[in-house]
Amino acid sequence: SVEGVKIRNTKTLEETKLDLEGIFIAIGHTPNTSLFIDKISIDDLGYIETQPQSTKTSIDGVFACGDVQDHKYRQAITAAGSGCMAAIDAEHWLEDH
Repeated sequence: SVEGVKIRNTKTLEETKLDLEGIFIAIGHTPNTSLFIDKISIDDLGYIETQPQSTKTSIDGVFACGDVQDHKYRQAITAAGSGCMAAIDAEHWLEDH
């Protein structure tokens, strides 16, 4: 069972102990899309922009899904679903080209 957690501030190195009975682990909220800056359309928060109801990006034949595209839900299950959507969109694009 969980009794607490010790947290270290990565900037100040200050440590704090929190007494608690359970935890949820989450990773950062900033998408790792800096590689694509000036190559593909990215919004002000760093997420790759896609067309409404699609995984199509600003570049023909390039599709985005998961945490780099989803700024609302950011869950593994929705990332998996959008990965499936991107695969289907890519398959349709390949059939047409």
